[in-house]
Amino acid sequence: TDFPNTIVSGHDHCLVIPHLGASTEESEDNCAVMAVLEVRNYLENGNIHNSVNYPDCDLGICQNPRLAIYHKNITNMISQFTNVIGKDGHNIVELSNQSRGEIAYTMMDVEKPFSAQLVDQLSQIEGVFRVRVVKNEGGR
Repeated sequence: TDFPNTIVSGHDHCLVIPHLGASTEESEDNCAVMAVLEVRNYLENGNIHNSVNYPDCDLGICQNPRLAIYHKNITNMISQFTNVIGKDGHNIVELSNQSRGEIAYTMMDVEKPFSAQLVDQLSQIEGVFRVRVVKNEGGR
């Protein structure tokens, strides 16, 4: 049961658990707050949590220029990204890559702001669906 009382909580054949459904006002409010916080975290930082279509991926609070790349989960994608970024004179400060089935999501923080040309070059790589500029200011 998820509504414990003195009768069932001491019974050997009863398992008392927290309420797991989203049918109460409190749980609906909590779910709404959680959804807003997750969308905000995605928009501000590029982080993904609890998505149906994409894997969880988190680089924390965005403090450096950050790129997010949605791409096929195939061999050699990361090396192509890092090669393009390196040739453009950027050092990758932090990188996270996660996949779910045939889809992958990569986030990279670089030391300094990057050009629109770099974003275009990454977008041209076969297997890339989209390159998103999360932040393009600041840096170490």
